[in-house]
Amino acid sequence: MSANLKYLSLGILVFQTTSLVLTMRYSRTLKEEGPRYLSSTAVVVAELLKIMACILLVYKDSKCSLRALNRILHDEILNKPMETLKLAIPSGIYTLQNNLLYVALSNLDAATYQVTYQLKILTTALFSVSMLSKKLGVYQWLSLVILMTGVAFVQWPSDSQELNSKELSAGSQFVGLMAVLTACFSSGFAGVYFEKILKETKQSVWIRNIQLGFFGSIFGLMGVYVYDGELVSKNGFFQGYNWLTWIVVVLQALGGLVIAAVIKYADNILKGFATSLSIILSTLISYFWLQDFVPTSLCLSMKDWI
Repeated sequence: MSANLKYLSLGILVFQTTSLVLTMRYSRTLKEEGPRYLSSTAVVVAELLKIMACILLVYKDSKCSLRALNRILHDEILNKPMETLKLAIPSGIYTLQNNLLYVALSNLDAATYQVTYQLKILTTALFSVSMLSKKLGVYQWLSLVILMTGVAFVQWPSDSQELNSKELSAGSQFVGLMAVLTACFSSGFAGVYFEKILKETKQSVWIRNIQLGFFGSIFGLMGVYVYDGELVSKNGFFQGYNWLTWIVVVLQALGGLVIAAVIKYADNILKGFATSLSIILSTLISYFWLQDFVPTSLCLSMKDWI
């Protein structure tokens, strides 16, 4: 049973990661009449859906008892305000990161985004060493250097890439690159900070995700008001939403839950293989379906390294 759950969770992770990148990229470049949906509102809706999903999981763990669910939420969240407030920091960073991913995929093709975003492995390792006092071996540091080299070569400009960027890009590649690099640093810090909190307390992952979602919704609404308040008041909170937008929102909401399940039933090594498979699938679909990525021989060779 555990083996089945392990491979099922890995399969779902590959599907979720690949589908989210491709559908988000497609939704941000799709030309339709009327206003395009606001990424800031999509982040808020995703956080609310994540909270609902986690509440359902806590409800299931409490043997489907509303009284037990109410007691758990009251004891673990309301009666522990300091423990809850600890999640405000990673929640704010995750909210920033989720918004940056929309910016990145509005300006980069799915394959380039996927490979560049793997720099979060490097930032996670650096923050793990500094914050959790973890020690990395020589081969681990060598692997990180190879990863950095691979990402650098993927970003190395070529004539064909410059031509295609002029024809196919929805915006500035520089803006997309800066967005994804910032997301890598925020992902590394927030992930290690969240891991540190989980190891210091005995609260379940689902309770912690409810706390993250609560603060994420607040920070997200603040972002909507500051950056898109005028557009929301003019065209509504759900302007530009269609079936594709809701698929993106649901996939983003399930992302954290899927990763938690993978860590619970599998391990980080298998998670790395799943991520690599997702990169390959994203590259193939980006090339054959979205047609916004033309791989060079250098890019393909560096993907094999990664």
